[in-house]
Amino acid sequence: MNILSFQGRYRILHLTWFAFFLSFVVWFNMAPLETTIMRDMGLDSDQMRTLGIANVALTVPARILIGMALDRFGPRITYSALLVYAAIPCFIFASAQDFNTLVIGRLLLGIVGAGFVIGIRMVSEWFPPKEIGVAEGIYGGWGNFGSAAAAFSLPSIALGFGVFAAGDYNWRLAIMLTGVIAAVYGVIYFFNVEDTPPGRVYQRPERSGGMEVTTKRDFWFSLLMNIPLVGILGVLAWRLTRVDFLSQQQFLLICLGLVALYAYQSYKAWDANKALMTGKKRYPAEDRYEFKQVAILQLTYVVNFGAELAVVSMLPAFFEMTFELDPARAGMIASSFAFMNLMSRPGGGLISDKMGSRKWTMAVLLIAMGIGFLMMGMINSSWFLPLAVVVTMMCSFFVQASEGSTYAIVPLIKRRVTGQIAGSVGAYGNVGAVAYLTIYSLMPSGPPADRTFFQMLGVAGLIVGFLCVFFLKEPKGSFSEFHEGEEELEPVAEPVSNRNISE
Repeated sequence: MNILSFQGRYRILHLTWFAFFLSFVVWFNMAPLETTIMRDMGLDSDQMRTLGIANVALTVPARILIGMALDRFGPRITYSALLVYAAIPCFIFASAQDFNTLVIGRLLLGIVGAGFVIGIRMVSEWFPPKEIGVAEGIYGGWGNFGSAAAAFSLPSIALGFGVFAAGDYNWRLAIMLTGVIAAVYGVIYFFNVEDTPPGRVYQRPERSGGMEVTTKRDFWFSLLMNIPLVGILGVLAWRLTRVDFLSQQQFLLICLGLVALYAYQSYKAWDANKALMTGKKRYPAEDRYEFKQVAILQLTYVVNFGAELAVVSMLPAFFEMTFELDPARAGMIASSFAFMNLMSRPGGGLISDKMGSRKWTMAVLLIAMGIGFLMMGMINSSWFLPLAVVVTMMCSFFVQASEGSTYAIVPLIKRRVTGQIAGSVGAYGNVGAVAYLTIYSLMPSGPPADRTFFQMLGVAGLIVGFLCVFFLKEPKGSFSEFHEGEEELEPVAEPVSNRNISE
């Protein structure tokens, strides 16, 4: 791969990872300004933890809905629209004058976090299966770096704005700026990319609304796996009652609404698969895929990406209290976890491409991740600080490499429903994040509880790693020169003409 090129498919890759990068800057624009927001708005720590959970909550249903939109409209329109939309919740959050408006802003900003699945489909259209791991890894890893970029740049930007406005830090203008930049880039992206290379047809599912499955048993299995996607929103609603954002009556109404939502999802799934379920259609063996492969990938993303989102939010405080560091130094050390994305996620995809088995790559990386978290659970004040940092970075590598390995498999399950598969797998990552952050918010503060939290993450990683050993199957055509169903086309190895891509 010539990743330094800005021609053909590499141009699409770079334009797309930067779109994802900006979506992460927007999604995580609160974290580096938390203490300033907390002081300015008079919030307590419980309210700030609630805002952190709200920030990832609506990403769960948003990834499903955006996956559907992606399969119908294509990545070019979907990504552009999402980036333009990002400005709206940024302005709502930045102009908030009370806690409730802050919660609404963070909930709406969580939708921006669903942008990840769009680029997964875009990259898979432009790169052949034999290179999909490293290409998706670069997209995911370099895009994920947006959270670290926000952490390093936004405090300085807020301080700079503070020179021209009242207060030392003008966090409101800094957050507004991220939304404006995302919206402008959304327009740029729309006019500079295409959904597919010349000569290739963008494949869409036969029916939209629910995920297409290919056997009756898989239909019922898919309905079962939809339950956590709705149930985790009930967990969020319960958490909001604890900070008096919702009353008990409102909580009960939301629970009834979630039951109705699940019923609607089930109906749409039936509608999408009616011909199969009524016996009017039967998929030939070569056109089938096993939904259990999607389910296992959903679980892998619970324990790797869900863990990453949870750990990034609590690691600075862990280092600060464990080693008695000042907040700035603790934050810099903890940021090493996010910085590893630059190499770890592409590394995971590259390993998946080169090792000859995507299944075993996935399993080994998850087991190594589990061991890494168990080692982090042993860190205490008697440790040599550099050794603790090395262990943290090692664990971070395996967390993010396993994320890259997950999305090296996702585009190879069934190409015409890649958007929905990527959306559902990504949504489970946020299910994990909300679940982990909720558990963490109920634990006592302090390093002893943090070490228990790391151990819990480690055990979860080991369990799913062993599930991959026994149940995950190697996708067909994992290292092919061609996309599924397109053997008659030339591989997209040569730079394409820019005739349909504006310079």
